[in-house]
Amino acid sequence: MGAQTIETTITQPPLTLTDKALARVKTILQKPENSGKALRVFVIGGGCAGLNYSMALGFMKADDYVLESEGYKVIVDPKSMEFLKGMQVDYYETVQSSGFKFNNPNAIASCGCGLSFKTAQKSEMQKAKPCH
Repeated sequence: MGAQTIETTITQPPLTLTDKALARVKTILQKPENSGKALRVFVIGGGCAGLNYSMALGFMKADDYVLESEGYKVIVDPKSMEFLKGMQVDYYETVQSSGFKFNNPNAIASCGCGLSFKTAQKSEMQKAKPCH
């Protein structure tokens, strides 16, 4: 019997969360009213740069990408993942504000608010509209 070669491919997760972001997600999902829910990260058309980051609580769908840590889930639909692949989600707190921050390697431009972005990829979703 000859030796068998086993190939292993290590791929980067499609989306990552910093420890601070993960801690905030856990805090949100631990609330009794959020039992069984996941945090959905998605993209919608609009904003100054053409696309907007959005988040909502909801339930998983069959075709969602799922990131799970300690039983807590962050989900992304396949269409949104086209724009978010490789993105890191962080969480910040200052005296004046707090919130999630999106570090997206696919963004070639973004609005000052940090929620609107543009990619080199052309899409029907990507039509700029005033944010304010």
